[in-house]
Amino acid sequence: GPRVRFGPSPTGFLHLGGLRTALYNYIFAKKHRGTFILRVEDTDQNRVVPGAAEGIEDMLDWAGIPPDESPGRGGPAGPYVQSQRLELYGRASAALLDSGAAYRCFCSPQRLQLLRRDALRSQQTPRYDNRCRHLTPAEVAQKLSQGLDCVIRFRLEKGVEPFQDLVYGWNKHEVAEVEGDPVILKGDGFPTYHLANVVDDHYMGITHVLRGTEWLASTSKHLLLYKAFGWEPPQFGHLPLLLNKDGSKLSKRQGDIFLEHFARDGFLPEALLDIVTNCGSGFTEKQMGRTLEELISQFEVGRITTHSALLDLEMLPEFNRIHLTRHIENQGLRQKLVRELQGLVELVYGDQQVDPDVLEKEYVERVLLLRKGHISLLKDLVSSDYSYLWVRPSVPRQQLQTISAEVDEIGKLVLGLMKRQAAALTVEELNKDLRSLQKQTRETKYSSMMQLLRLVLSGRQHGPSVAEMMVTLGAEEVCGRIHRALSS
Repeated sequence: GPRVRFGPSPTGFLHLGGLRTALYNYIFAKKHRGTFILRVEDTDQNRVVPGAAEGIEDMLDWAGIPPDESPGRGGPAGPYVQSQRLELYGRASAALLDSGAAYRCFCSPQRLQLLRRDALRSQQTPRYDNRCRHLTPAEVAQKLSQGLDCVIRFRLEKGVEPFQDLVYGWNKHEVAEVEGDPVILKGDGFPTYHLANVVDDHYMGITHVLRGTEWLASTSKHLLLYKAFGWEPPQFGHLPLLLNKDGSKLSKRQGDIFLEHFARDGFLPEALLDIVTNCGSGFTEKQMGRTLEELISQFEVGRITTHSALLDLEMLPEFNRIHLTRHIENQGLRQKLVRELQGLVELVYGDQQVDPDVLEKEYVERVLLLRKGHISLLKDLVSSDYSYLWVRPSVPRQQLQTISAEVDEIGKLVLGLMKRQAAALTVEELNKDLRSLQKQTRETKYSSMMQLLRLVLSGRQHGPSVAEMMVTLGAEEVCGRIHRALSS
């Protein structure tokens, strides 16, 4: 089967753009019974952040798209970290030097800086002027004997072959006409992206390169490298950009595009996978709520269009609501949510005398099943509107008497109603029943009766409707709270 790879730089957290690239590679691999590889591209050592590589692998696991081969899992084509493969790049550049496809460049940083400054002054794109390309072997030997620093550059040849991109179709970029010969090996023995990428894709047996469209213009350069090595290139498919809804770039400065942020806020990974594929292309249908299995079965690389994918993050809670509902309906996934919700309740209400009964699995599970579809995030259930679920109120009787003198009568009426209605509590039925109960009181207005019940049930003046609270608490808990209020 095919072998694909995701090659992030370990310079920070995994963000939504990276997740999307990884996801398309994962889906492609699973669809065609292939292998998904994580390769850490850390050749720019100044920018490496300690722990970032492990963090990226952890987030792929969290998202449910773990690599088959990676630094963490190992595999037959390792090491999977570029800084541990320097010997390979050294050998590859030596081979290009021998064949004359590459040459040593002794230009000082100062000279390159001046070239750059002159180009910008005359409003041209800075490019290396290929000066060292023309050094004779004797001149090279002399400079080396003087101990001068050098880098290795690749000779760009004119007349590139067009290639067929899986997404963009036939393509070619006459790189030799627009840029100078690129550095492939730096003075410190570290490769640049272009060399490391080609060498690793070759030795790791990569068959398909699915990567962001920002690399499309470099592909002709990479193909010249493949040709110089005499290697068979993989197939390339470039993924259109992931942009904000207004067409601006997803900025790392937004801070909230990092996966850690969404995980911490309690979003389900499925909701993220769903939203980043929903705004893009490559799938037969465009419905919300697709699972990873559905994404894999609906995926066709030929369906990816070249339009940018516009991400509307304001829709994420709605995507999450749909996936959370699916989790609640699934018995296995529901047990995990029960444990998470128990933890959240302890965290938020732990210092307010939470009754042990309230944390019982059956009660928590009932709450989940009843509020399914009404909540976007699990943590909505520990917001102040829902505090009545977790903390049993104690309201002094005097306070209740000031609302209505008929506290005992109203309590008994509602207790009677609960005994009759216990089996099938619905908000509609209860609203009707509460209206008719109020007609049995002597002098209490409907609004006062509701205010009284709201206090008895939640200890608060505001929040969800009384009927909704009664349904969610259940008959037994409602009766318990009324008994407590009457006997206080």
